[in-house]
Amino acid sequence: MLIKRRTFLKTASLATASLWVPRFLQAHARPGALTPKGRVLVLLQLSGGNDGLNTVIPTRNDIYYNERPRLGLPRHETLELTDEAGLNPALTALKNLYDAGDLAVLHNVGYPNPDRSHFRSMDIWHTASPADEYWTTGWLGRYLDAQCAGQPCQAPVLEIDDTLSLALKGAQRKGLALQEPRQLHQTAHSPYFTDYIAAQGSHEHDDSPVGYLYKTMAETLSSADYLFEKSRVKPSTGTYPNTGLGKHLKTVASLILGDAETSVYYVSLGSFDTHINQENQQTRLFKELNDALEAFAAELKAQGRWNDVLVATFSEFGRRVAQNASGGTDHGTANQMFFMGGGLKQKGLLNELPDLENLDQGDLRFTVDFRQVYATLLERWLGVDASEVLGATFTPLEFV
Repeated sequence: MLIKRRTFLKTASLATASLWVPRFLQAHARPGALTPKGRVLVLLQLSGGNDGLNTVIPTRNDIYYNERPRLGLPRHETLELTDEAGLNPALTALKNLYDAGDLAVLHNVGYPNPDRSHFRSMDIWHTASPADEYWTTGWLGRYLDAQCAGQPCQAPVLEIDDTLSLALKGAQRKGLALQEPRQLHQTAHSPYFTDYIAAQGSHEHDDSPVGYLYKTMAETLSSADYLFEKSRVKPSTGTYPNTGLGKHLKTVASLILGDAETSVYYVSLGSFDTHINQENQQTRLFKELNDALEAFAAELKAQGRWNDVLVATFSEFGRRVAQNASGGTDHGTANQMFFMGGGLKQKGLLNELPDLENLDQGDLRFTVDFRQVYATLLERWLGVDASEVLGATFTPLEFV
């Protein structure tokens, strides 16, 4: 069967996207081949460098207000967490989680020799590499490599987006990026896709480029069917905001409730690069974050799955302590991370607020290496050997 050039290009494009499909897909064709672990990690990337000091505000610190005469949030406007700290007023849902014992905040997270470039710092967070080394695999991709070596993959990873982040790319296995299971299913079953698979059936077992293309496309079709099926087992009935993050977390909820064999979901929100007009931009993004997380937590609680889920937020860096002349803040270093779920062992503020007297050229000094957090998530939540994934040993924390 001959395929026109335009048809082939569309087919090849989708096949190229399918190269990011992990090879657990053949197991999906065999019911019962994978056993769900139960616990789920949802990573929420706050892209662009969120300003942590205007997220958790040090409301008793005069240095904060002196350095931010325009941006400093008055104590009476914040949502009180402790006598010394208040939450940004746009984050009411996080305050409710805090009051319920379902939220923990870790301050001063970063790494040695910090890089203030968005791209480089995000690469460091994605790969978990030292700042002076350039790695080509992501920490979640290596997690897949370790879990799936020589056996049906027990730990698939999904990113709810159009493209796959470096964090999810391993040497042998890679996560899958998709916007929504129904959309992926419809695309995978388009004539461009299915006709090509049917035409190339004779190449199923050979190692030629055509054979490889066939296999990856067949795997994509299998994945699309599996995820679409799981999304319909127990569809989300929660009331989610009609925003990008709201839709993405609704998709995550539908797959969790359908018992999809997925241990890690990866979502993003941005941009938090607030050099100018910070107050309005951060407030707008916080409202999207707040409303989506509120709906997500409420549904999982109602369905009895909140204790199985841990939501963790991160940003590639924080912002400088002092405001700039444009009503914003510039690239900084250390920042806080939030952890949300019903399975927290430690709650509230996990460590000291940032030390605004002991700065590094105007930037916060880190006291917690982000790879300690990764080690905690890997070992204490996902139950795997963190040193194999991270390439070194980092002492886990105690919050889970």
